[in-house]
Amino acid sequence: MPANYDLAGLALPPKNVILYDDKNMPSIMYRIPKLTYQQLGLGSDAVTFPAFIVNGSEVEEIYISKYLNIVKNGRAYSLPNKDPANYLDLDAAISYCAAKGAGWHLMTALEWGALILWCEQNGYIPIGNNSYGKHSSESGYYASPSAGHSTSTYATRTMTGTGPATWYHNKDLSGIADLMGNVWEWTGGIRLVYGELQVLTNNNAADKSKSQAADSAEWKAINASTGEFMTPNGSGTTSGSLKLDYQNSKLTWHTSITASSGGNPDTYFTSNFPDIAVSSAVGSGGIQMLQALGLYKKSSSLITGSICYSRPFQAERCVLRGGGYGDSAYGFGSFFASDPRSGQSPSIGFRSAFVKLPAA
Repeated sequence: MPANYDLAGLALPPKNVILYDDKNMPSIMYRIPKLTYQQLGLGSDAVTFPAFIVNGSEVEEIYISKYLNIVKNGRAYSLPNKDPANYLDLDAAISYCAAKGAGWHLMTALEWGALILWCEQNGYIPIGNNSYGKHSSESGYYASPSAGHSTSTYATRTMTGTGPATWYHNKDLSGIADLMGNVWEWTGGIRLVYGELQVLTNNNAADKSKSQAADSAEWKAINASTGEFMTPNGSGTTSGSLKLDYQNSKLTWHTSITASSGGNPDTYFTSNFPDIAVSSAVGSGGIQMLQALGLYKKSSSLITGSICYSRPFQAERCVLRGGGYGDSAYGFGSFFASDPRSGQSPSIGFRSAFVKLPAA
């Protein structure tokens, strides 16, 4: 990207904004104003949704990259008609976003959850490239194939934002593109430790000073009954915390891991997103937090399919969202909690976000 790359003259649709990083380089972002639980369809509570709480203070808006990101000079950028960045691990994705300056960050689990809830509340679930250049429901190809990773007979990745309106979160070209398919997206502020769900408090993962390293003290478990944050014990066995178990042939949120590894620590389990269950040990507060993170359906979920993965016998597994180009079972609700933070592949990418950090 040349140093004089300029989008200032570009006509943008509503809620699309050009933001510049601390090197004065542009990204096209989508503005999401502060939302409440009620506005996202989680009951009648007008309390601010936790994606809009950073370091204990509320923020008025969040900006999400309109496009899957590329990387130039060690920094993340949201631009159209580009081959999305790929074959990078979680720490690289975090660093490419943080390098842009204060408030820039890898899109977090709560931000992803907010988009899932918004889409459900507004009655449309976006589709995208989950079948080698097209969606599995499409008979033709409607997006531009990536020259960086396609063959003479079929596409794999597609160029950012070149799909039809149905590939945008609001079914309109003004929205956020490619949330489903194309490349899996690393998400910040979330991991599983021996199956135990761990996050950073509220949306503190938006602040690069809050470490997401494997040994960071910022990681918190979640009380399965109340949804409150807890200090984890380090072994994934924190009493009363949310854990992703496998019961009755489906992924199940519980307070312990009852499934067996069969002697193989690489054993993994899968379920479609709507089939994920909660045990009787999980209370309404825990369920609401799972829904906020996009890890459990609302009572009338529109998200069908969307296979999800967990590997509960490994010390740390980080979370990818949205699915890739190579399996029609992937959908908007898909999560892949089976890779270590070092995982890389041609179908793993990322998306940056921005929030104006509250004054200390």
